[in-house]
Amino acid sequence: MRTILGSLLIVLIIACGNLYAEDVTTVEAKDSDVSDNLDLEAVASVFGESKDLEDFEKRLNDPDTQISNLDLNEDGEVDYLRVIETTKGDTHLVSIQAVIGKDQYQDVATIDVEKKGKDETQVQVVGDVYMYGPGYIVEPVYVHPPVIFVFFWSPIYHPWHSPYYWGHHPPYFHPWHPYPRHRYQTNVKVNINVNNSYRHTSVRKSKTSIDLQKKSRRNDFGSKNPDKSFSKRNDGAKNKQELSKKKDQPKVDKSKADKSELSTNKKVQKDWKPASEKAGGESKVTNNRVSAPANKAKSRPEVNKSKSNVKPSAGKTKQQIGRPSAKVPKNKPSRNLK
Repeated sequence: MRTILGSLLIVLIIACGNLYAEDVTTVEAKDSDVSDNLDLEAVASVFGESKDLEDFEKRLNDPDTQISNLDLNEDGEVDYLRVIETTKGDTHLVSIQAVIGKDQYQDVATIDVEKKGKDETQVQVVGDVYMYGPGYIVEPVYVHPPVIFVFFWSPIYHPWHSPYYWGHHPPYFHPWHPYPRHRYQTNVKVNINVNNSYRHTSVRKSKTSIDLQKKSRRNDFGSKNPDKSFSKRNDGAKNKQELSKKKDQPKVDKSKADKSELSTNKKVQKDWKPASEKAGGESKVTNNRVSAPANKAKSRPEVNKSKSNVKPSAGKTKQQIGRPSAKVPKNKPSRNLK
């Protein structure tokens, strides 16, 4: 009996532990978006440090660095990202696709690599419109020419096409549970080479890459879930860049906005009373406001009408009007001065 109770207790503890683990790995901030789960600056940085596209794919899926936090099919594990390449002349289109099911793939981002002149190579990391909205492009400027450029322009070059698919992953790949947005973004920043610069633009420079993408793009997840596109998820934000700016802006309490506009930031005495009420008169305060007549001229002292109506005679001078001279009474005798 004790053995049975002990076994049941162990099963119960394991079950509770699994439930707790699921709660921990699926917690997401309310303002989180699926585009927050793959930092394209980190992708651009890792791309510049790879020796070839096979190495690049390995770095994207490395369980130690965890560059990606994407779980599009919501199976509780981060999706494997495969790398597919198509070329035309001096243009290479590198597509990053999430493996979400059997023969199901979703474009996450592309990297346009185009040779400009003898010693110049142009690189743009373009977020897929379904994931990041239109015109979300990271343009890295590497402090040193990446080794991977030698791979692209080698005379024995061969395009890379990932051999991995659903259920068939490389031995180094061990799926991990996605993290909450804030934790992922804190960790992934460590993998961004700060010696490079990463400019954001909305202009895609390679027309050849656009044509190549039209032929190779996979949108299996997007076609089944059109309501989860960036435009549907984020009303009022054009793309990931605008969304990030809105998140960085301080939030204003609308209930206090009107009051704050009228505030002078000075403390008001709670037992304050107008002079009329202090003198015992009727209060003129209504709803914490005192009404006052608009555009009323300043009050003047009232003039005594009885004096103001007296008109001086026309024959008197201004001095007589201002200071009348003294008169001697007629019947008073004058003194004899000796």
